[in-house]
Amino acid sequence: MSPKTPLIRVIDDDLDLLNSVEFLLKCEGYEVAAYTDAQEFLRADSPSRPGCLVLDEQMPIMTGQELQSELNARKSVLPIIFLTAHGDIDMAVQTMIRGAVDFQQKPIKPEKFLISVARAVQIDLDRRGGASDLKDEIIMYEKLTEREEQICRLVADGLINKEIGERLGISKRTVDHVRASAVNKLQGKSAAQLAAFFRRIDSVKSDN
Repeated sequence: MSPKTPLIRVIDDDLDLLNSVEFLLKCEGYEVAAYTDAQEFLRADSPSRPGCLVLDEQMPIMTGQELQSELNARKSVLPIIFLTAHGDIDMAVQTMIRGAVDFQQKPIKPEKFLISVARAVQIDLDRRGGASDLKDEIIMYEKLTEREEQICRLVADGLINKEIGERLGISKRTVDHVRASAVNKLQGKSAAQLAAFFRRIDSVKSDN
């Protein structure tokens, strides 16, 4: 993967939940680095890589809030999404004051969680130079055929290939083929990433 490809870091000492979140993110097309403790993350992470951090609060040795404080001391701007089964309003307020972009209770709700991840990644990309990234995205967008754009927008709306075929009156095989071509042009964007991608493209088009 390119150093510019977003990386989702996930830290949780609950191995079952860690594996579940990692699987969900990979199914959406994200590259994921999973860790069972904060120290492992601090040793292995590449801060220059864009993305976000999905962080459990209740962990031994170093809690999520303690890691957040350590990252703030290191001047890290990596967006953090907190996950906890033990959270309360005061904890949520404190993490947000320190710069977290979201706070979600376990068990996670996949749709809500993926929207939060896409938002966090976009925040980080914008901080790291969104203008040049947007130019690249416009170039990618202009390579799409009308049918490819049509199908990708339906994917971004959450439809599966069979539903897209029924909506457009074409076979699922045709949708599979066109979608694969479009995803290749768009560097493997997931459904959540496509939704954010088209929001940015539409914003640019409305300004012109």
